[in-house]
Amino acid sequence: MKFLFPTLKDYKLQNLRNDIFSGVIIAFVSIPIAMGYAQISGLPAIYGLYGSILPVLVFAMISSSKQFVFGVDAAPAALVGSFLATTGIPFESDGAAALVFLMTVLTALWLFIFAVLKVGNLVEYISSPVMGGFITGIAFTVILMQIPKLMGSKAVTGELFELLVYIERAFEKVNVYALVLGLVTLAVLLVSKKFLPKFPMVIVVMILSAVIQSVFHLDKLGIKMLPGVSLTIPNIDLSLLHVNHVKDVVLTSLAVAAVIMAQTLLAENNNAMRNEFKIDNNRELYAFSCANLVSALCGGCPLNGSVSRTSLCEQYGGRSQMMSVSAAATMMLVVLFGSKFIAYLPVPVLTAIVIYALIGVLKIDLAKKLFKVNKKEFYIFMCAFFGVLIFGTIYGVVIGIILSFTNVVIRESNPVRTFLGVVPGMKGFYSLDSNSNARPIKNTVIYRFGGNLFFANIKLFQEDIENSIKEDTKCVIVDGRGIGSIDVTAAERIEIIYKSLKNRGIKLYLTEHMSELNEQMRDFGIGYIIEEGSARSTIVSALASQGMITEYLLEEHKVKPVIPKIKDHIYSELEWAFGEEGAHEHFERYTKEIIEHLSHSDDKFCVESLYKNISSWNNFGNFDEVELIENLELHIDEIAERIKKDRALIAVDLENRKKEIIDFIQQNNPKAYEKILAHKRAVDKILKEKYPDIYTKLIEEKNKRVH
Repeated sequence: MKFLFPTLKDYKLQNLRNDIFSGVIIAFVSIPIAMGYAQISGLPAIYGLYGSILPVLVFAMISSSKQFVFGVDAAPAALVGSFLATTGIPFESDGAAALVFLMTVLTALWLFIFAVLKVGNLVEYISSPVMGGFITGIAFTVILMQIPKLMGSKAVTGELFELLVYIERAFEKVNVYALVLGLVTLAVLLVSKKFLPKFPMVIVVMILSAVIQSVFHLDKLGIKMLPGVSLTIPNIDLSLLHVNHVKDVVLTSLAVAAVIMAQTLLAENNNAMRNEFKIDNNRELYAFSCANLVSALCGGCPLNGSVSRTSLCEQYGGRSQMMSVSAAATMMLVVLFGSKFIAYLPVPVLTAIVIYALIGVLKIDLAKKLFKVNKKEFYIFMCAFFGVLIFGTIYGVVIGIILSFTNVVIRESNPVRTFLGVVPGMKGFYSLDSNSNARPIKNTVIYRFGGNLFFANIKLFQEDIENSIKEDTKCVIVDGRGIGSIDVTAAERIEIIYKSLKNRGIKLYLTEHMSELNEQMRDFGIGYIIEEGSARSTIVSALASQGMITEYLLEEHKVKPVIPKIKDHIYSELEWAFGEEGAHEHFERYTKEIIEHLSHSDDKFCVESLYKNISSWNNFGNFDEVELIENLELHIDEIAERIKKDRALIAVDLENRKKEIIDFIQQNNPKAYEKILAHKRAVDKILKEKYPDIYTKLIEEKNKRVH
């Protein structure tokens, strides 16, 4: 690791008070949680407290999450306890200690493997509705687990239907005193959060409940207290395990590690986004692995992130993992000196504290927002929620991810798309559907497609274009600024559309897309479409190549064209279409084509007329025309020989045209002007060395213009 305690880098001392204070609260709240889930996993209660000291400290040393709390928690404990029950090994026995030790070590190993393979990056592909539903599902599940304890029964684990059965049984033998005590505690905490959010009411009710127990002996009313604990040394004897147990532990530990990774990373990312900081997912996996390994050495069970205790950390102002250091130190003092105090804590009060923390985790506001704004994402939220609630953590995540990706495919298969026209007297192109003043250009279809082209939407793309064709249509221009990529199915279909339109005398243009799409087209074997001039950087360029330089013809108007704005990041349209090396090759090829088509009849030398001799690409943009002229200047001897004209006069014609373009660029784009001017100087230097007499003539002409 590059840096231990990364959340303490550039630590601000003003946060120390809140960090220590929130750590103390976390430690006290962790007492019943850690003890209860340690027993569920098959260990004595004291091992839950052990798992809340050194492992928590190790997590704090490595984690990049500022506020997240790690420790003994429900999901891993329930999985371990369920597995232990199937083996027939008695709970809280030496055999159970050996099996849980092996389970925890292997869980740490799996988490380490996940970190090495960078599996944590997969969390980036989980949407907010999935994450919100998942977190809400976990919180609600744990709340249901706590309800029997609130009524005086023991702690339970399981999924929704099991928990409902447990709750029904607990209700049948409810201890009214325990329920009233728990509900009053919960009400006090909720009211204090609303009116006194920073007041440490959690600690107050814990101390007050211990005082009431010592004075009024609540246990005589049937209200359960936390069990007393005594320090013991873990006794790990792996020889007590059967070989078949070891084989099964390997697979079960993989499931436990997957649960820890999914649940904790999702919750950590949710916490990080809400509090505007970033975490390193793979570093977190290393932290989980190391903390679990230390837990095994302490005799504890697998550890997990705690949503409820993290909520309390946020509420009481914890700002770094100094909070975990404080919590570990506090728990150490409790273990060494507070065992008598633990026995005075009523279970219903502590259960109410846990439920109170979990209520703050429920993403009710997100669900309401999704229901109002996007029903599909609301249903994804609810499916993730019920998936966790009914099937458990892993299945809930899988269900949510599948639905999330299905929603992406459905959305991408029907992206936003429209047909464009122009508004008389205004620059740009406007949707014909949403702008009543927009008019289509005569003989032209301009179609904007708002997503990547792939197997699921290419048919829609094709149908839209085919349905837009009229008898007088001469060209179809696709505004592809929303098209970032194509797949092989889309490439094949584009070729079919292109050839079909070509056979009908209709020119297809792909415009406005990123240059990377041109590379993809070449890779898929349809690069000839670009070679034939059907990929243009702008809609204007495509219209110009159709001869619509001076005006766009509408049914009832003649509209001045939109002057193409030269973009800073595009040096040349040919470079955009073919890449830097490919552009130079095409300039050389076009230069040769121009020269080969020159003849003695071209005695009236006109630069603009030269481009008609290029077979596949016409109507060059400003940058391209300048570079083409510069290429022609370097072949001036061949041109003079072809048309039997003085080469100096030809050079002057070329230079005059180049100056017109450069002046236009200077007026419209100063940054681009600097770039093209630097290129001109380089060509002038070559011209001066190769044709000093012509260069002198050009300087003379330039001086004449100046004077």
